[in-house]
Amino acid sequence: MRELTVDARPPNNSETQEISITQADRDSFVMRIIGEEDLEGFTFEGLKRRMGTHSETLSRMLSRLEESGVLARTEHGYIVTERGKFIAGARQTASSKSGVLLLRTLMPAFQNNRMINGLMGRWFGPLRWLGYSRDETGTTMKWITENGSVQVDAHFSDGELVIEGRILAGSDLSEAIAASHQLVGYISRIYSHTPQRPAYSSTAGAVSLDN
Repeated sequence: MRELTVDARPPNNSETQEISITQADRDSFVMRIIGEEDLEGFTFEGLKRRMGTHSETLSRMLSRLEESGVLARTEHGYIVTERGKFIAGARQTASSKSGVLLLRTLMPAFQNNRMINGLMGRWFGPLRWLGYSRDETGTTMKWITENGSVQVDAHFSDGELVIEGRILAGSDLSEAIAASHQLVGYISRIYSHTPQRPAYSSTAGAVSLDN
């Protein structure tokens, strides 16, 4: 019988360091994107499109970050832990997050939660769900095209909805503009099926949806 031999020599330090640096750089790239987008939750497929990364590579990166307590996996995707938010904030770059204004409309603040719950995880035309972020001004929901070239962000704040498009790779906003109208149409349907609050004298609660 042929004897199985195992090479018990310790790995070369330079090789170990090279592998470690490569992994650290890749993981850092994930955290940089999370920091840029201020993500609190996201999907695997959405992040893959945003980063332009191979599925197996991203899976290994997310597994390492999950093991280190930076991310937590749920049935709806990944969420960023408090530790992860701290690290992502420290790694956030100065790149501008603003894009091209596609639509701005009034939206009653008391409708925000219903709208957000109705849109979470939805696809619209070429747009695929990426994730969401929250800050003191409101909640931003994010979509990205299948090829990762265009991103559309819908920001729900106190009394206003703002939709912006961003070109991430050589492309134009024509698909994003069309998709934003589909998005607004869906928002309009959610709004039309929502029980309204008792009438009041102010007209500030009126909604204007351009289609």
